[in-house]
Amino acid sequence: MKPGIYLEHKPAGGTSFSLVRAFMEEVDAAGFSRKQLPVCHGGTLDPFAEGLLLLLAGPATHLMELLHAVPKTYDAEVVWGRETDNGDLLGRVVHEGDATALTPEALDTALAPFLGWTEQVPPATSAKKVDGEPAYKKAHRGEAVELPPSRVYLHEARWLSHELPARSRLRITCRGGYYVRALARDLGRALGCGAHLSRLHRTAIGPWKDPGPGQRVWLHGAELLPWCPSRAIAGDEVNDLKHGRGIPPGELRPPEWRLPEGFPDPQAPVRALQRGRLVALLREQDGRLRAVTHLWSGL
Repeated sequence: MKPGIYLEHKPAGGTSFSLVRAFMEEVDAAGFSRKQLPVCHGGTLDPFAEGLLLLLAGPATHLMELLHAVPKTYDAEVVWGRETDNGDLLGRVVHEGDATALTPEALDTALAPFLGWTEQVPPATSAKKVDGEPAYKKAHRGEAVELPPSRVYLHEARWLSHELPARSRLRITCRGGYYVRALARDLGRALGCGAHLSRLHRTAIGPWKDPGPGQRVWLHGAELLPWCPSRAIAGDEVNDLKHGRGIPPGELRPPEWRLPEGFPDPQAPVRALQRGRLVALLREQDGRLRAVTHLWSGL
């Protein structure tokens, strides 16, 4: 059990935290304390969904916020004719409509307005906080939940296949914070027939692919945050950074992985690599690079 980011496959039916819990049990069995190797996930998946889940271990837990602004790719199955209260097949049907008039052309037209930056109201059963508590907890207690719209970004969306009027398969690439359940709900409302998701599979986050059931991939060093430029640093520069002093920009290496063309700039920091280990994240201030995230034990 080593610090870094682990790519895991979450099966449908389980919670994201169930994978965190299982990993923590492995940490315990390996003789580490949870203080030595803390663990969290890098973005939840709904219980009905499957696919790539990132587990962040050790100092990598400090990288979680940087994962929000990179592309996430999903394959989804949209069922036409019924809207549910939570947007997926496990919810209660709240509206039924006639989907017999749907055509591929009509679905292409309906999808187009959702591309780019839009305002999206999250599902009531989302993890968005209301008065400091996740909305889904209030919803599960039967409390009325009204969430304000959030600014979200949908980079690409295309239909993969149709079995009309019953269902269609969709592939999207979006920024973090996007709710595919809400997209299905809003498509159903725009078309007047209602809709919900019956399947959702997160296939990728940035350059990282779903490893598949039972598989685990460990990422460390330059494999972490490959959309960020990097700077090799020496021991004396590490000492300067530790004491709050800046270092010259030096020779910056470009990112190993480029974001899709037109995707919003994530304002990525510079990775400080010492002998191949990620030891800090840097940003330029007054012409020098200074540490904004400390990872001195190395990843």
